[in-house]
Amino acid sequence: MKKDFLSVALLSILLIVGIYFVSKNNWFNKPILADYSDSTAVDKISIEMYGLLVDSFEVIEQKVKPRQNLSSLLSPYGVSSEDIDKIISICDTVFDLRKIRTGNKYVVFCTKDSSKTAEYFVYEHNSIEYILFDLKDTINIFRLEKEVKIETKTVSGSIVSSLWNTMIDNKINPILSIELSEIYAWTIDFFDLQKGDYFKVLYDEQYVDSVSIGISKIHAIYFNHSGHDFYAFPFVQDSIESYFDEKGKSLKKAFLKAPLRFARISSHFSNSRLHPVLKIRRPHHGVDYAAPVGTPVQSIGDGKVILAEHKGGAGKMVKIKHNNTYTTAYLHLSKFGNGIKSGAHVRQGDVIGYVGSTGLSTGPHLDFRVYKNGTPVDPLKMESPPVEPVKKEDMKTYTILADSLVKVLKAVNTN
Repeated sequence: MKKDFLSVALLSILLIVGIYFVSKNNWFNKPILADYSDSTAVDKISIEMYGLLVDSFEVIEQKVKPRQNLSSLLSPYGVSSEDIDKIISICDTVFDLRKIRTGNKYVVFCTKDSSKTAEYFVYEHNSIEYILFDLKDTINIFRLEKEVKIETKTVSGSIVSSLWNTMIDNKINPILSIELSEIYAWTIDFFDLQKGDYFKVLYDEQYVDSVSIGISKIHAIYFNHSGHDFYAFPFVQDSIESYFDEKGKSLKKAFLKAPLRFARISSHFSNSRLHPVLKIRRPHHGVDYAAPVGTPVQSIGDGKVILAEHKGGAGKMVKIKHNNTYTTAYLHLSKFGNGIKSGAHVRQGDVIGYVGSTGLSTGPHLDFRVYKNGTPVDPLKMESPPVEPVKKEDMKTYTILADSLVKVLKAVNTN
């Protein structure tokens, strides 16, 4: 019964989108390709690779080894040095041969006789793109793409330890956790998720040769964190797609919730903490995030670097002035980000340094501090002003979309 409701609800959304979003919001326009089940299609798949009839060749699949190039890949299969030179001379307009990478797959289609001469050579540039070399009488080179199938999914889960582990435990692509952390970067602190928090997501996943290659589109999210509801829906305004909540408020804020994507809080803001090195009680006006050395540290907002140097017990430290009210500091860094020096301007999300253990530190972590009008404040309790909501003239359209997606999410059971 619930499955039927989901089908009807999704169909309703498609109709809504067709009516209201043809010109502006084509979020559901990507094709969902059905798997072939008829015998003809199955037979075709079983005898074709890259559009070539497998039965006509001896097929050799390998991976590029260190220091191999096109010449060393082709010469064992009867391709002359003259033909290799010809390939190199005409390949520039199709593919840069210097981009052949160790570990990438290649396939040689050889004649079935004793000579095993290559007639076709395929190099897989990535999970979608491949380069087809036709090595017969007239050499031709083609840059082609595999068929990408898109599957629309609804998934859910309850947090036990971390979002990443919850995804794995529920057999969900864990890359989805990174997507969610980026969408909610301004509204949910993913270092402070509670056991029992739960989520529901409607999204598209891409497949090539039945293997997932990533998330292509997130249509709707519901996240319950500490008893509070957080919705997220994509919407296009002024040709830019952003995420908004069910009331049309932007999820983006002036500041990110945290300067790291994934880590754990090892020490909170305190006016009296036992210093782990000095063994005396003194204020700790920051939040410590434990993370491996080299983890990228992001600026939580736009601003100007006013300090980037080694400062005694703080170790390598970056300080950023965001406006006339807020300044942030990032302590114990292993090194600074590219171009980070006093006077440099940074944007929200720019890497300003990397986690380390410089200064008075017992192990790798980031000591993150926030100052409001020069006074230290708890970063976890800082209120960040939102950016522009859905425009008034778009609100009716957005409300129809959001209300429909809320119904779909409510129909999804929580695992």
